[in-house]
Amino acid sequence: MHPPEAKPGQPLLELVLTPHRSLPRKGFAALMAALVLFNLVAGLVFLLVGAWPVIGFLGLDVLLVWLAFRMNYARARQSERIVLHPDRMSIWRRDHWGREQVVELQPYWLRVRVVRHQGAVSRLLLASHGRRHVIGQFLAPDERERLALHLDDVLVALREGRPLPAPPSHPSPAITFTA
Repeated sequence: MHPPEAKPGQPLLELVLTPHRSLPRKGFAALMAALVLFNLVAGLVFLLVGAWPVIGFLGLDVLLVWLAFRMNYARARQSERIVLHPDRMSIWRRDHWGREQVVELQPYWLRVRVVRHQGAVSRLLLASHGRRHVIGQFLAPDERERLALHLDDVLVALREGRPLPAPPSHPSPAITFTA
C-alpha cells in the first residue's frame, strides 16, 4: 500500500507542543503589585512598632517570588515541533535557553510507547531501531495520553496506507495542530 498523498513539501501532520502556563503576564504583574502593596503596609506596621529590621525581609520575599516566576516563564519558552512527512518524522526541540536539536526518524518503524506511573502516563516515547526519544515531557499526563493515542493512530494509518485520522476534537492548549 502507498502512504497518503501530500502536496510536495507539505507535511501530513505538524504538531507544536508548548508548556501550559496558567498565569498570564498581566496576572503576574497584578500578583506582584498586590504582594508589594501588602509588604509596604506590613512594613509600615513593623516600622511603627519599632521592628524596622523586618522591612528588609519583606523585600526579600518579593524578590524570591519574582525570581521564581521569572524562572517559570523562562521554562515556558521551551517547545517541541513534530512534523510527519510520508518518508520521515522530524522532532525539533528548543530548550528554555533557545538551543535547538533536531531528530529525524523513519515513520514506518516508529512505535509510540508510554511509561505509566500509578496509572498515569509519566513519559511518552517514540521508539525506533533500539533508540527512544522522549517527547512532551512538559505536558500534563492526560495531554501525553491523548497525544500518544493520536500519534499511534496516525502512524498505524500511515503504515497501512489509510487516510490519517483527524486531530482530536478538544485539543489541549499545549498542543497545536498546524497541518
